Amino acid sequence: MPQLPATARIHGLDSLRALAVTLVVLHHYGLFVSGTPTFGWIGEIGWVGVDLFFALSGYLIGNQIFAAMKRPGGFSLRHFYARRLLRTLPNYWVVLALYFLWPAFRGAAPLLPLWEYLAFVQNIALEPGSAFSHSWSLAIEEQFYLLLPALALLGAACKGSIRLAWVAIALIFIAGMLIRSELWQQMAGQEHKLYFYFKYIYYSSLCRVDELLAGVALALLRNHHPGAWDRLTRHGNLAALAGLLVCALSFWLFLYDRYGQLATVVGFPLLALGFSLLIVASVAPGSLLRSLRVPGAGPLALWSYAIYLLHKQVSVLGAQAMAARGFGAEHPATIVAMMGLSVLTGWLLYKLVETPFMWLRERYVPSN
Repeated sequence: MPQLPATARIHGLDSLRALAVTLVVLHHYGLFVSGTPTFGWIGEIGWVGVDLFFALSGYLIGNQIFAAMKRPGGFSLRHFYARRLLRTLPNYWVVLALYFLWPAFRGAAPLLPLWEYLAFVQNIALEPGSAFSHSWSLAIEEQFYLLLPALALLGAACKGSIRLAWVAIALIFIAGMLIRSELWQQMAGQEHKLYFYFKYIYYSSLCRVDELLAGVALALLRNHHPGAWDRLTRHGNLAALAGLLVCALSFWLFLYDRYGQLATVVGFPLLALGFSLLIVASVAPGSLLRSLRVPGAGPLALWSYAIYLLHKQVSVLGAQAMAARGFGAEHPATIVAMMGLSVLTGWLLYKLVETPFMWLRERYVPSN
């Protein structure tokens, strides 16, 4: 197979993507494998890696769409959908087949009807404890890929569309906070509060759009307000510092009272702001985060989607095999083995499935 064309990589974005998948893997290990905070507060807050993925997707996909719409050739909805589906579906279908065709892989956890996974609606009122539950975030991302370009083209047909876009972003942010506030009030009267929280708030598309929306706002700023974008990216290191401080505040809020009203309503917009500032720092010319090369971050960024799909279940099964040999889930040998197994299986999925389809995409589907 011919080599894929080389693309210029931004080290800062690779570092953020590698950080996101690492946080998720550590969090899921403590949640589903050891059942204890194996990695301390970092593992406890590791679920925010999904939110970082959301912010990155919002920025990168939004930037593709808005940049293409400004070019003479315009934006091809057909090419966009074809390229996104070739990027996301093959890996997803292979892992989905493992869950449905290999009962030992999924264990005792119940599966939703197949059509929900195929239609990417499994996150809607998702029952906590379901098999392949971490695919809820993939469902939200696919819904985002479907809606954003169509909305962007519709907005472009309207006079004053940029102003309308900013108004729409602000209104969606406010609506998300109001919806979470109302749902939290309903949760307060429930007997099983955590069950309600995850089913109707945490997994909900309307409640979890903040980071995606923040990424889209960055892309809109970059493509339609170049002066403001240039001024912002002149201070990349300051943006990184501000982003770290905002993230630290949101992390503290969630660690202190994750399911409280303040964290539920305000915590996610804070995460969106903090991650957006880190993204600005990662692409700002001359910033430390953009130029910093973290060893291993590049490969982890490339394999992150495949690792995300497989890591949870391979760690659960691998830890069971280690326990049969006398190594508990918190034994250093088990931890190192499961981290390595997560990366190895992700790499295999990337090489055997994702790479061939990416080649087909580059060969037959023009980019916007």
